[in-house]
Amino acid sequence: MRKKIVAGNWKMNKNVIEAQQLMLQILHYRKENPGNCAVWIAPPAMYLLLAKDLYSTQQVGIFAQDMSAYKSGAYTGEISAEMLESIGADGAIIGHSERRQYHNETDAQCNIKVKLALDHNLTPIYCNGETLEQRKAGDHLNVVKKQTEEALFTLSDEEIRKVVIAYEPVWAIGTGETATPEQAQEIHAHIRSLIAKKYGQKTADEVSILYGGSVKADNAQEIFSQPDIDGGLIGGAALNITDFSKIIEALDA
Repeated sequence: MRKKIVAGNWKMNKNVIEAQQLMLQILHYRKENPGNCAVWIAPPAMYLLLAKDLYSTQQVGIFAQDMSAYKSGAYTGEISAEMLESIGADGAIIGHSERRQYHNETDAQCNIKVKLALDHNLTPIYCNGETLEQRKAGDHLNVVKKQTEEALFTLSDEEIRKVVIAYEPVWAIGTGETATPEQAQEIHAHIRSLIAKKYGQKTADEVSILYGGSVKADNAQEIFSQPDIDGGLIGGAALNITDFSKIIEALDA
């Protein structure tokens, strides 16, 4: 049975005092409300060890916001999969739209990163999704198909089951716009059908697919009620305990 997951991507936010405060608030919340869904956070890289010191694996999963496509070497500023494994990180976000937009990451690079993550016992949260222009052109299904196949379909059946996919319509990230539950469900079902065609329905039914486009406390329950949506990759609403806890509760409902 696939996991229900709420993952908070903090992006480039919080100084160390603010980060520790939010981590402690999440810790207190989870102790008081253990719930049924998994709760993961992806703070800035410099706070990963702080998070590992505060949490046990059962309470909150700790994820990097990115990782290098290189194993090691002269790559200033990069963080390798081996480094993340060595500090006990649980996984990494790979292929986020902001990495694609600002750092020109490709599906081929994402494929390398996903494989490296799996080789180092890390869970990849692989992100895909179309731009507004691609959706208006009616090309959104083909875009997501290409992204999914090129980044993931060199994996074995066993490996694909360990990947979490996050569908993020680029036009709904940080804009306040949100795909309707029906639009989100259409893409989630599409992604699951692609996996089923390649690996079989049983495998497809074990892959968690999250929605990542401006999920908020007031729309989370409606989005999470869709049959192929297994939770959310949360941005701005993950930066305060009030909104983040309400989104967790929406998935636990």
